Amino acid sequence: MSSAPYDITVPGTPQVREVSADIYAYVQPDGTWWINNTGFLVGKRGVISVDACSTERRTRAYLDAIRTVTDQPVRTLVNTHHHGDHTFGNYLFEGATIIGHEGVRAGIQDWGMPRSAPFWTEAEWGDIQLEPPFLTYTDAVTLWSDDLRCEVRYVGMAAHTPCDSIVWIPERRVLFAGDLLFNGGTPFLLQGSVAGMVQVLSELLTPLGAETIVPGHGPVAGPELIEEVLGYCAFVQSAARAAHDAGLSPLQAARELDLGPYAGLADSERIVGNLYRAYAEIDGAAPGAPIDAAAALKDMIAYNGGRPLTCQA
Repeated sequence: MSSAPYDITVPGTPQVREVSADIYAYVQPDGTWWINNTGFLVGKRGVISVDACSTERRTRAYLDAIRTVTDQPVRTLVNTHHHGDHTFGNYLFEGATIIGHEGVRAGIQDWGMPRSAPFWTEAEWGDIQLEPPFLTYTDAVTLWSDDLRCEVRYVGMAAHTPCDSIVWIPERRVLFAGDLLFNGGTPFLLQGSVAGMVQVLSELLTPLGAETIVPGHGPVAGPELIEEVLGYCAFVQSAARAAHDAGLSPLQAARELDLGPYAGLADSERIVGNLYRAYAEIDGAAPGAPIDAAAALKDMIAYNGGRPLTCQA
């Protein structure tokens, strides 16, 4: 492997890291709001990219980084889910086949163009053009980088979102996890499911036996990251049950909650949104069922001292 892990608390220059022969992670510090990871596989006939970036500037920098490794064009772009930090840059992959779960296409269309206000500080999005996947699947699709098998799998239920997929390269034990996993940042489950995340991590990701994991945000990791995120989910569920029984709102619960070992994770205000989702599940909502995301985001801002959430994209 090339390059070294960076300290997620210190913003810095994106890094190209070769995690296995001809398989690269593109890791963007500091991994906070709208600053995601991508990755790519280099073959003799072209490049497969896992996700795009949030802004025009960041996506162009990513494409430039690919060109430092190979002069082969990006022929295939896989979206792991619909959130804009992984998809707004799709339109810059000229000539590439854009692949995603059918829910990714619908999610991009429903969200629409990027916007910062009123929830995030302003970002320079650039001249974004929405470009959802035009090749979609319901369960899985297999891609080949030369003779290397790449399994793109829908996880089967709501977790981070209702339409998460992984990219698994079994021969190399390399997993591109999308936002099922955050390393050094607070997981975000408002649009997905706490219970669903636990099930997906326990029943899908753990049995894979991945040795190298590229998370959606934060440094490349090993399989221990799965256990860390499972621990966080259990913490959220326990806190939600106690606070729900006590009649506290998610914001009240978050303000009274000692984050303990998770206090150092970036974007700690996400605990409020996660409690909103956990409360909904306690009340019987199905995983991924629509809840009042605007109310949750407003309470996240309140938890953040009344300041918009920080976006450095």
